[in-house]
Amino acid sequence: MLIKPPKLKAGDKVATISLSWGGAGEENLQWRYDQGVKRLEEVFGLQVIPTPNSLKGETYLHEHPEARAKDLMDAFEDPEIKAIISNIGGEDSIRLLPYIEFDVIHKNPKIFLGYSDTTISHFFCYKAGISSFYGPAIMTDFAENVEMDPYTINHIHNTLFSNNIIGDIEPPEHWTSEFLEWNIKNKDTKRTTYPNKSYEILQGEGIVQGRLIGGCIDSMESIKGTNLWPEIHHWKNSILFFETSEEEPKPELLARWLQNYATQGILQNANGIIFAKPHGETYYKEYKKVITDVLKENGLSKLPVLYNVSFGHSEPKATLPYGRMAGINCNQATFSIMESAVQD
Repeated sequence: MLIKPPKLKAGDKVATISLSWGGAGEENLQWRYDQGVKRLEEVFGLQVIPTPNSLKGETYLHEHPEARAKDLMDAFEDPEIKAIISNIGGEDSIRLLPYIEFDVIHKNPKIFLGYSDTTISHFFCYKAGISSFYGPAIMTDFAENVEMDPYTINHIHNTLFSNNIIGDIEPPEHWTSEFLEWNIKNKDTKRTTYPNKSYEILQGEGIVQGRLIGGCIDSMESIKGTNLWPEIHHWKNSILFFETSEEEPKPELLARWLQNYATQGILQNANGIIFAKPHGETYYKEYKKVITDVLKENGLSKLPVLYNVSFGHSEPKATLPYGRMAGINCNQATFSIMESAVQD
């Protein structure tokens, strides 16, 4: 079972880190990073320390994956740092793998938060035996124009600052994936939001429970076949969570990816799946058909699938803790996390 990290409290020091794209260090985007940091300070009462290499810009970080990995190792080893938060995703954090010291992570359990290509680093934590958190990043959710969304704020508080049972994860009333250029001129322009649909049960009956494992399904392709990929017993009795990136992969590509999970026996070992709202709701209907078709082809027409959950490349978003017990209620189309994600 994955180790629960200690909870956060106001006044704690947290590190911001760039594990993929180095945009946080680009001069024209400095305001965006600063805005995210300000929210950590003012909304959550945290002290923010950027890791030494995180603001050196995209060229340096692309050329030096070992520097990105060193930031991560040093942040885990530093006893003053209580959480590590990803600045943003990207596409090449798999290049950090040769430089990761899993015993360092294991010996220093602490909150690690992010999404998208940060999925790779979540599997660093998973292999090291600690629970990490699939959720907001500095330059997206924390730096949201005008203000952070209350839904995102509430889920951070409930998941990272409290050791109470997390409970029901209700759908937000609205959503957005609108692209608004990260230009300081747009800083005070609120993105357009749309009324949100409720969760959808694509198939399945009754109530199922399982431990959470998953991430950005695009990024997970890069760790298949590596020593990061969990052995089959890790997927047994799980609740899989999958989301697609802002690249909006075509339905036929999603079908190939999911078929591979079936070929490995992963879908057959799962107790259920939650699937995020697609970016911009692109391929919303097509993805539903792909999911149910692949499951049917593999004799899994009764496997519960909950669709349109807010944890991926749309805002606002919930925060999902790896390895914690979750439940899908097919009768009521609800999703819940049935334990706390942090400890005192």
